[in-house]
Amino acid sequence: MADDGARPIVIKRIKKVSGGHHGGAWKIAYADFVTAMMAFFLLMWLLGSTSKGDLEGISEFFKNPLKVAMQGGSGSGDSSSVIKGGGEDLTRRAGQVKKGDIDPTSKTYDLQAAKQALERQEAERLQSLKTKIESIIEVNPMLKKYKNQLLLDITSEGLRIQIVDEKNRPMFALAKAELQPYTKDILHVIGMVLNEVPNKVGLSGHTDSTPYYSEAGYSNWELSADRANASRREMVLGGLGEDKVLRVVGLAAAAHLDRKDPFNPVNRRISIIVMNKRTEEAVMRDAASLEVPAQDAQAAAMATAGAVSGQGK
Repeated sequence: MADDGARPIVIKRIKKVSGGHHGGAWKIAYADFVTAMMAFFLLMWLLGSTSKGDLEGISEFFKNPLKVAMQGGSGSGDSSSVIKGGGEDLTRRAGQVKKGDIDPTSKTYDLQAAKQALERQEAERLQSLKTKIESIIEVNPMLKKYKNQLLLDITSEGLRIQIVDEKNRPMFALAKAELQPYTKDILHVIGMVLNEVPNKVGLSGHTDSTPYYSEAGYSNWELSADRANASRREMVLGGLGEDKVLRVVGLAAAAHLDRKDPFNPVNRRISIIVMNKRTEEAVMRDAASLEVPAQDAQAAAMATAGAVSGQGK
């Protein structure tokens, strides 16, 4: 029989492992997932409910935050922010504003933007008109012969069409306001084309610096004015509405086309201005300012007549 004291002693240790569906680690991961999804859906909701102007402002802020912060606007913060973002772009005005924070001058900006848009449309229309007249000159055999005498350009007043003299091909009879037959044909075509646009028209007559005086005191001033008016009549005969002519003036030799040579034949010309809106308004303001003194004088005369009649009674 063996000795019990010689038997080895075996100790069994049971290792407990936490895991499976009984563990708690998956709960933390799930909570992070739910939080991330909630943040994602919140972001999508904000993007869907934010105006296009704010989105552009936010985009611009992240592209260049310093620029946005320095320019000011509504793209980088709410209405209570000390530093406004977004700049002066009108597309960013529909941002986070509080009642009472709307700038009263915003309507002015809107009007200016609308006015600039109209000016751009008008400039495009005048450029299109210039291209159309140039095309007509190219395809019309009669006008093409006088191509060098027809000058078109865009000025601050609008589209300018100038019909100039050549050395051996004047527009008018010498020292007279009588149009040559080919000048009449040119003016008829121009009048018909200009009647298709809503713009008002102005004409000015010009002479060179050759002195011209008559015993009756008729000078280059009267001659240039009569030539401009004769041109107006021919354009009306060609189809231009009489109400479209807003100004007819004679400038004699005061505004040469060739300033280096005051006797150059090109200085003898008729200048037709298809006015832009700004020029038209300026002409109308000048006309209105001239009418006021006349009305005041008439009212004063009536008041004086009434006073005299009262004294007679």
